Order: sequence, then C-alpha cells, then structure tokens
Amino acid sequence: MSETLPTVLDIEASGFGRGSYPIEVGIARADGSCCAFLIQPLDEWTHWDPKAELLHGITRDRLVQEGYPVRQVAQWLNDEMSELGKAYSDSWGYDNTWLSLLFHHAGMLPRFRLEALRILLSEEQQALWSDTKEAMIAEQGIHRHRAGEDARLLQLTYQHTRRLTEQR
Repeated sequence: MSETLPTVLDIEASGFGRGSYPIEVGIARADGSCCAFLIQPLDEWTHWDPKAELLHGITRDRLVQEGYPVRQVAQWLNDEMSELGKAYSDSWGYDNTWLSLLFHHAGMLPRFRLEALRILLSEEQQALWSDTKEAMIAEQGIHRHRAGEDARLLQLTYQHTRRLTEQR
C-alpha cells in the first residue's frame, strides 16, 4: 500500500513583518517531487532584510535577473494546485499572508487554499517533530531556507513521524 503524502507549500520572503513580500515559492507534491520558482519583485516591493538574505542566500539582484513575474508564479500555483484544492504549510500565518499578497498583485484569486500542516499531526507526531526534522536534514543533506527543499523537508518529516507513531 502506498502512502499519500500531503502537498506542502513553502515561501521564502524578503524579511518578516510589514513590507515583506514573497521571493520564492516551492511545493513538494504528493509523489515526493518538488520544485520552486524565484519571484521578480515588483517596483513597490522595496523592503529588504539583510538577515533574511543571510538565511536564504538569495540576493535581490538575483530575483530581478532570474525571478519569474508575479502573475506567472500565481498562474503556475493555480495550475499545480487547483485540482488538489489545498496545500499545507508549517508557517501558515506568514505563508498565507505572502500567498495572498502574491495573488493580489497578480490580479488573480487562488484556486486552492493553504492550511496549517499541524492539523494533520497527531500529538505523538508533534512530540517527535523537531528531532525527526533535524535527523531528516542530516540524512538527506537538505539545504535549509530554500522553498522547494524546505517543503520537501516538511513532507519527509511528516512521513517519518507518521511511520514512527504507527510502529508503536
């Protein structure tokens, strides 16, 4: 029997709080594959936190050069997610705000909803989460704070905590 994995969405941003905006969005699909897109900042998106850049390692210049237009990223997300209807995030408050900002500036409505990943977790999974996540980072050689890899990390951590609790 093959297990169905939740589709996980992660967003990297220019910083936290007022004025911040999405700079990269990534998803880990139910089949375990993942992908991510850099987002070209709009002219009015000027907030830039050097501390956030230290975490994700993405420069604003790189976004300008390599990023995809806001509307194209929003369309890609709708194309990927509309059939599923939902994705999960571990930082729902931030990610949902940035997702709303992305779609607002794209002049589009999302055809899916974002939900908190924690609603899928049992108490036992929550208790194992942190240690399991660290083990996955080490075992898989995951580069943190990039949207696609972080989404996959969350998905793997979900999968492993679920297996651990089922074995008890």
